[in-house]
Amino acid sequence: MNIFRSAILLLALQTALCADATGFRFKRDIVPSGKGPQALEVDLSLLAGVAPDLHDLRIKDDSGREVPYVVVPQVSAAPIWRPGRMLPLVATKESSGFELDLGTSVRTSRMKLDGIRAPFLKRYHLEGSGDRAHWTELVAEGSLFDLPEDGLKLLEMEIPEGDYRYLRVTWDDRSSARLPMLRGAFVQIVGKGAMPPLAALNVQARPSEPGTSRFLIQLPGPHLPIVALRLQIGGQGPLLREARVLEGRLQNGGLAPRELGAYQLRRMERAGIAAADLRIPIDAPEGSELELRVDDGNNPPLDLKGVQAELAPQPWIYFESDGKPVHAFYGDAKLEAPRYDLAALQDQLKPDQAARAQWGPVSAPPATAQEQAIHDPGPGANLDPSGFKARRTIPDAAPGLAALVLDAHVLSASRGLRDLRILDHENHQIPYLLEERDGPYRVPLTVPTRQAKGRTSEYALDLTEPGLRHGRLVLETQSRVFSRAVQLMEEGPGGTKRILAEALWSHDKPESDAPPLVLSFSGAEGRRVVLTLDEGDNQPLPVSRATLLLPGWRLRFFHPGQGLTLVYDRDIEGPQYDLALLADRLRAAPAKELELAAAGTTPLPKASTPINASGVFWIALVGVMVVLLAILARLLRKPKQEPPFPT
Repeated sequence: MNIFRSAILLLALQTALCADATGFRFKRDIVPSGKGPQALEVDLSLLAGVAPDLHDLRIKDDSGREVPYVVVPQVSAAPIWRPGRMLPLVATKESSGFELDLGTSVRTSRMKLDGIRAPFLKRYHLEGSGDRAHWTELVAEGSLFDLPEDGLKLLEMEIPEGDYRYLRVTWDDRSSARLPMLRGAFVQIVGKGAMPPLAALNVQARPSEPGTSRFLIQLPGPHLPIVALRLQIGGQGPLLREARVLEGRLQNGGLAPRELGAYQLRRMERAGIAAADLRIPIDAPEGSELELRVDDGNNPPLDLKGVQAELAPQPWIYFESDGKPVHAFYGDAKLEAPRYDLAALQDQLKPDQAARAQWGPVSAPPATAQEQAIHDPGPGANLDPSGFKARRTIPDAAPGLAALVLDAHVLSASRGLRDLRILDHENHQIPYLLEERDGPYRVPLTVPTRQAKGRTSEYALDLTEPGLRHGRLVLETQSRVFSRAVQLMEEGPGGTKRILAEALWSHDKPESDAPPLVLSFSGAEGRRVVLTLDEGDNQPLPVSRATLLLPGWRLRFFHPGQGLTLVYDRDIEGPQYDLALLADRLRAAPAKELELAAAGTTPLPKASTPINASGVFWIALVGVMVVLLAILARLLRKPKQEPPFPT
């Protein structure tokens, strides 16, 4: 009987634990470092799903028992630097350097040097040790520099975080002058619960116009305490480009790009040694998507290898462990902050007094959890689609947040984008949020055969759609030395021609490719324009490629999964959706980007009166009468006389 009662109690406890965990959107394992006090980092994955003040965090053991914890703020954001005793290395023809003795083992992640006279640029090799007998390579090849004329300075070495007593710096003297002995060297003391300074982010290259590189940076969640982005750029040689970080922010009921930060990226090389400043300070983002825009000038597109987020100083989590793994649950904003007696020790706790616990992976992907957390308001009012002149089928997708890219036909045929409507299979409106993009929408054009008109070359270009209000025409050529006057014109009534844009296209460097020519125009009425090049007395300049750039727009909405249609081209006022009340949360979540099919549009049929039950009856009755009349006519038909059977 006792066994039966115990089984019932255990089943009830498990049921309660499962019910208690259903409100959490995230679960992560925590692996303690043995028994006793533990320090746990507040990392980027945790910040992506937990409440801003961590009030919804719960730590539980395998039995479901809550493990008390304390969130301990960083005492000071100012770094603490510890000096060491410097010992010179035996110099050779190719190297020199020093060892730094810290006296005792110190946990550190950074070292800075003092007493090097500018200007200088030096390559180094860094090793660490705890006993001076066994050395570990920490930095295979790094560089320090102080170049006032170039505005570049770096006197700190980033070290893989660890406990070291000895650090050994070996200078590479093969391509630069030998440095004198420094005045001093210092290491930054790192607490065991300190936040890692950098976190890798997902980056995707985006289509862009010539002379500009664009990248989509995906963050694991909204409202992250990011203070700067650090770029990893490939290639060699000097670099000097303006970079901007943008984010879609609410404006006039929609989304428009807003600048979070701008900086001039710089890199230079001397004797094969690189010095660079590739850090962009930014305001804290509100959403989960950022756009990086880099002005390439006349250079090749930026070879971006990666982006890291630099976070503001974060608190750390203290708890006591019996040595067994525990689990973190979070992502339920309805919960109130827990109250544990352990909080009485908050002012006495220091990260270097506890062992370091490690995070496990996140059980629920952040994107899925964010989509579930956003409330889908459902379909809107019913709308008769018969007044719209164009309709497009929206691709099916997994239910959730989607972003539909508006193409050339939508931009040309719609009435200032105010007539756009998304309808489901029952003609209910699907609310959306209009989003303006910083990057353009690209339309490749077919370059027709050149027509010679005296000293002028003409190309009749098809813009694919009539009535484009704004656009940019990008022209490319494989020639390298030339100078041509270029005009973009449109034929009007009576054969008159109207100039849409004109420019001088020239290039005088045979060792490099010619930059594309960008012609901005507005108010094109038809879909065909004429491009003219004044060739003078030269050979015709071949136009190898033409691309149309249009303003970038998207519609953000909740996709039910299937059966959606985009209708437009109707004189109608702009919509007013309750979805605008959720705009802040809607833009903070990642969206699956969709593109309309390239098959074009299908005009909507005119409105017709639906057939009711009586209509069906009369149609059926007429059909029956026709059949009966046909049978009656066959019966009344006179039979033909057959010839007599031969005898």
